[in-house]
Amino acid sequence: MVLFYQLQDMLAKNNFIFREFTMLKSLPYVTLLLSSVTLFSASPFAQTTDKANKVMVPAFSAKYTILRNAKSVGEASRKLSYLDNGLAQYSYHTNIEWLIFSDVRDETSIVKLEGNKVTPTSYEYKREGTGSDKYYKWTYDTANNTATDEKKDKTKNIDFPDNFQDSLSYHLQHRLNMISEPEQKQFVYPVIKSSGSLKNYVYQYDGEEEIMLPYGLVKTVKFKREVIEKKRVTYVWFAPELNYLLVKLHQIKGDVEQFEAQLQSVTPITPAVAVATAK
Repeated sequence: MVLFYQLQDMLAKNNFIFREFTMLKSLPYVTLLLSSVTLFSASPFAQTTDKANKVMVPAFSAKYTILRNAKSVGEASRKLSYLDNGLAQYSYHTNIEWLIFSDVRDETSIVKLEGNKVTPTSYEYKREGTGSDKYYKWTYDTANNTATDEKKDKTKNIDFPDNFQDSLSYHLQHRLNMISEPEQKQFVYPVIKSSGSLKNYVYQYDGEEEIMLPYGLVKTVKFKREVIEKKRVTYVWFAPELNYLLVKLHQIKGDVEQFEAQLQSVTPITPAVAVATAK
């Protein structure tokens, strides 16, 4: 820890590197948004629907390249799989190395899927690398309106909204909403934070674009999420031809580019069901 503060003091003497160090601390917002990859199109990833036109999500694995000033600084992977207890496991992993910094994150949400509705049952987050490591895990009991901080062994009473999400599951819900309601221009999600408080996340339609990515040329619908108090704007591009897969993400904070993520590849996972139940 002493070494870390010595490093931070050294960085402060170099304004450029210090700004980059501060920028690196914004990684949670990039990696969390990367988690919004869920369902894919085209033949192996085509969505299936039941008689009530409820979207069913196939298991998948996706890879992204993370860029800083058009240079690769890391990679991310996203997976959705089905557990043998009837729930789904939605997870991401990111590994970023830039200059003398490193940042490795893992995030997992266990959710219940009922048609187009996503209901989180637990959320786990771990971060290691330059600076402070972090870990926390929450479980949610919607029947009794309680959320439990497993690390601190503390339970909090919460009046859950019907469509509440955790910091990862709301991306999956957003995907399904765009598939089922492609004409809608704004989406609002009440998200439960690591503190146990609820905050509304808003995605606003921002036009259409055709973009070139490592994955290929795709036509996209663009949304943005703005956090005014933090002067942060995140732009996300979804491809209707890929069943509204997130294909690109770009974040700006205080008029300075933070990171960009671009889709590299996506593959189905087989078998698509009955993997070991998460502990």
